[in-house]
Amino acid sequence: ATDSRPPPRNLHSFLKDPLDLVDMSVVTPVSPKILTLLMIVQDHNATRRVLLGRKKRGFGAGYYNGFGGKVEKGETIRAAALRELHEEAMVEACDCAHRGMLTFRFDDNPQPWQVHVFSATKFTGTPTETEEMEPKWFSTDQLPFDNMWADDPHWYPLFLQGLPFKGDFFFTNTTTLVEHEVRILSEEQFALLPSVDEIY
Repeated sequence: ATDSRPPPRNLHSFLKDPLDLVDMSVVTPVSPKILTLLMIVQDHNATRRVLLGRKKRGFGAGYYNGFGGKVEKGETIRAAALRELHEEAMVEACDCAHRGMLTFRFDDNPQPWQVHVFSATKFTGTPTETEEMEPKWFSTDQLPFDNMWADDPHWYPLFLQGLPFKGDFFFTNTTTLVEHEVRILSEEQFALLPSVDEIY
């Protein structure tokens, strides 16, 4: 007899529909790891620049990224973003603004990452190399995407335009981006994102 049942859907076909990608949280009962990412963006000498840092050790070593890390118990997401910026670049943001949220899923890690993205235009202190990061200014039209995470080119343009956004990304082998969806949020949709000022 011939088996008439449809073949099982592989991971790639399961993720082809953007709605499938967004709904993966329904079938992933693991609470996300809450993280932060903060970039300083300024007008400077008739150009626009962004402060990034080259990761010197650990996960993502060698890549340029914003400054951030894990939210600790007893602090807010916003406070974590400010703390991480100071720990990694020795500066303090004066006007930290929540800009968007990114969700990352990995085939080799059952826990998704929920990353809250912030920007600032003013800061105190001097960007200084630390054990974790080497800060460097880049013109916004010359970002080092070849040495950044594969998801960055998909959402940085919205970030630099000041648009609220939400992104979902799926990686295999830790660094290979296989599926993604990024969208601009309305004010109502942005208001539905998790609060960055509640204590975790």
